[in-house]
Amino acid sequence: MALTRLYLSSELQPGAELQLDEEQTRYIGRVLRLRVGDSLLVFNGDQGEFNATLTNVSRTSASIELQEHRRTETESPLKVHLVQGISRGERMDFVVQKATELGVKRISPVLTEHGVVKLDAARTARRREHWQKIAESACEQSGRIRPPLIDTPLPLKSWFGQRSRQPDIELVLQPGAAKALMSIALPQTKVCILIGPEGGFSDSEYDDAAVAGFVAVSLGPRILRTETAALAALAVLQAAWGDLGLD
Repeated sequence: MALTRLYLSSELQPGAELQLDEEQTRYIGRVLRLRVGDSLLVFNGDQGEFNATLTNVSRTSASIELQEHRRTETESPLKVHLVQGISRGERMDFVVQKATELGVKRISPVLTEHGVVKLDAARTARRREHWQKIAESACEQSGRIRPPLIDTPLPLKSWFGQRSRQPDIELVLQPGAAKALMSIALPQTKVCILIGPEGGFSDSEYDDAAVAGFVAVSLGPRILRTETAALAALAVLQAAWGDLGLD
């Protein structure tokens, strides 16, 4: 049986005793019904993964003691930056979860002309925090040790204006594009891919992407839902250039 994995934001070192937060306490105590002495794994994204033992658990609190560091090789050598048009509710949650499982390093949610989601400042902060927690949970499940960075949502035009650090290649999914995704030359380490929301990008947004240097690519003759397109594109990238095809 696989050991339970927990993401912690605390500094990790062998011998340290750490308190779990309320949500983690409820999860391991009431959902998993772990007991004192049970083993689990913890990670924080920076220092890797550690064995740990549950030293206390009650209805309101739980603590663990860290043991030895574990060597974990689950991060893809391909650095994928997903720029995703924000879709409604569970669709966007699904994209964040599956993108994390597929090894994405960074996710930039963007507001687009055809998108139906509208966010004020307060909702923007809450949604980013919500998506970050989804990513952390997906790391716990998938064996990853570094959750992707979830950027604060921005209008697509603002994102084009603020972006820095140019990757080796920038791609935008566009139905009917002359180039297939699989025809693109192998990047050195970094790729940025731009995917529209439910209604797709507008003509002006595709024009902006072209001006910004993005290459339009297609996933085939069928029109895919936004969450399907993200999942398919990331799987193709990792199979062709990352570690999805490795034994």
